Amino acid sequence: MSYSFSVNGQEVDIESPGLRPLLSVLRDDLGLLGAKLGCGEGRCGACTVLVDDAPVAACLYPVANADGSDVRTVEGLARHDSELTAVQDALLTHGGVQCGACIPGVVMTLTALLDQDARPEDSEVRSALAGNICRCTGYQKIVDAAMAATETNGDPR
Repeated sequence: MSYSFSVNGQEVDIESPGLRPLLSVLRDDLGLLGAKLGCGEGRCGACTVLVDDAPVAACLYPVANADGSDVRTVEGLARHDSELTAVQDALLTHGGVQCGACIPGVVMTLTALLDQDARPEDSEVRSALAGNICRCTGYQKIVDAAMAATETNGDPR
């Protein structure tokens, strides 16, 4: 089957079985390696991307469901010739990045949260991150970074 959708603002047409995970299409067909395969069960968040501005576990999300949608990956946030997003900058500034395996998913989860609510409460940040496992930071630095990103003129991008 053929599926058409946009990825980071560019239209793509993919020939693929409909149940093939979006993560496989992104990594293997499109060369977008930011989203990672972690658990392969939708529990760790390493594969999180945004589909129509909602975070999804791309390792479980069938490519057929992306047909006609807008998909954003971590590669589509800050361009090589522009500044980092407020979320990315805050994670670096507050030491919320260590090994890097989970960070693309964390960035996408926080981006979705701050796109919906520019000033979430600490508890809302923690709740949003419940689907993202990080074995390195202990989460506090990630939460601190998210809260700092909310102070960047109320604009999470």
